[in-house]
Parts: sequence; structure tokens; C-alpha cells
Amino acid sequence: MAKLIESLIGESATSLDAAIYRFNNPEIAQVLGEAARRGVRLRLILDGIKYQADPVTRRLCIDYQLPFRLSHGVRGPSSKMHHKFAILDSQVVLTGSYNWTAESEEENYENLLIVREPVQVQKYQEEFEALWKEAARNT
Repeated sequence: MAKLIESLIGESATSLDAAIYRFNNPEIAQVLGEAARRGVRLRLILDGIKYQADPVTRRLCIDYQLPFRLSHGVRGPSSKMHHKFAILDSQVVLTGSYNWTAESEEENYENLLIVREPVQVQKYQEEFEALWKEAARNT
């Protein structure tokens, strides 16, 4: 699934918004960095607890200069921002159980759904915007 995600990110032209619970896949990080360098507006929301606990995640965000905010669940800093979705060019949503990690690729049974239906894509965009705004208040 990582190759599919990388390919779709590589095709994005204008924007990529992603809320990802766990993220430490260096190949996906590289493709995200390349997208940002070619002018794609990139916004990542990562779970604050997982970000603090995973030095690989922190290194990838710094090395590839990925713009991100940290979030948490509805009960505050001790709960999880457990989403796993990305919105590409406001037209395509990637969602499912798949975290952007080596473990998801190599060890786990995972799923990934591609949504292109405009009404559903808009609902994901609204959720992302609410999370992005909330994450700004928490930094």
C-alpha cells in the first residue's frame, strides 16, 4: 500500500492534507517532501503522543521540512488523534486502517480505501479543517 500512497502523492498538484496517527515511513516522507518542493500545499496533523514517542517521526519531519501540527483526541493530551486519512487536491481521499509506517507495510493486516465522491471528500476536508484549527490552539 505504501507504493500506492507514494504514487498518488506524487501525482498531487495543488494540495495535500493528511491526518495520520502514526507516521515513520521514510519513503512516504521523501515523496511528501518532494511534493512540497514542487509547490504542493502540504499540511500534516500528527498524534502528539506518537510524535513525542517516536524519534523517527520527529527526524523525518525535520529532515524533509514537513509542515505539521500536533493534535490529540477529544479528551485532551492523554487521548489519541487516531485518524488515518489524506486528501489530495481536494478531490481524492485515502482512508482506512493503514498507518504510514513500516509496520503497517510489513507486519499488519491493513486496509486503504480511495474515495473520489465529491460529497464524501468534502466531509473529510471539513473534518481536517476543524482538526487543523484545533491543533493550532494546542501548539
